[in-house]
Amino acid sequence: MNPFDLTGKIAFVTGASYGIGYGLAKAFASAGATIVFNDLSQEKVDGALEAYKADGITAHGYVCDVTDEEGVNATVAKIEKEVGVIDILVNNAGIIKRIPMHEMSAADFRQVIDIDLNGPFICSKAVIPSMIKKGHGKIINICSMMSELGRETVSAYAAAKGGLKMLTKNIASEYGEFNIQCNGLGPGYIATPQTAPLREDGHPFNTFIIGRTPAARWGTPEDLQGPAIFLASEASNFVNGHILYVDGGILAYIGKQPK
Repeated sequence: MNPFDLTGKIAFVTGASYGIGYGLAKAFASAGATIVFNDLSQEKVDGALEAYKADGITAHGYVCDVTDEEGVNATVAKIEKEVGVIDILVNNAGIIKRIPMHEMSAADFRQVIDIDLNGPFICSKAVIPSMIKKGHGKIINICSMMSELGRETVSAYAAAKGGLKMLTKNIASEYGEFNIQCNGLGPGYIATPQTAPLREDGHPFNTFIIGRTPAARWGTPEDLQGPAIFLASEASNFVNGHILYVDGGILAYIGKQPK
């Protein structure tokens, strides 16, 4: 038996139209899972469905806003009817606004908190009852380096991701007796199209990240796939309330001494 096999499992990855979420969904599909995802518009859902199809994956896409509790509940009910009960939930949908705190409006702060923290609460709350009935479930919250560290201009994001770390621990505490495991996956700095401008040779941020990372490189979406499959599979059945940082060692490292 392969404890990492996801055959027969239904994985709902929020915001998995592109980026890290898309990469995680592809990994789950390669391990045998059926993929479900959402986005805010039918146009984005249709575009992602074509991308999945091009990768040889039959995915199921739904238009849904993770901050809309009624909409999420309706979407989860529709998924259960059309695809099946969700075995794996990945709370991936999120945003970041890089604004100095003293210049950030309360509305901008609330929007980040709403999507990055309230969204995972709403989505988890929607799937837990059926997981209890089924007798098992996996919830993976996409945390961040900012679940542990502060940095300029990301006060709302850091507050949300710090809160998500503690929501992860509390879901584990509250529902572990029902064979539901809730863990966090904390990416380090990942090379994606969005970070491409920051990774150009000579860019100060690129130099900073490489120097701050013991692995001396940016991570790749592929670096996240194995850890995600582990947390989604039976291999992690006694792992609960843990945040698995895939960061190349940043959190273990004080940094190089200046010469």
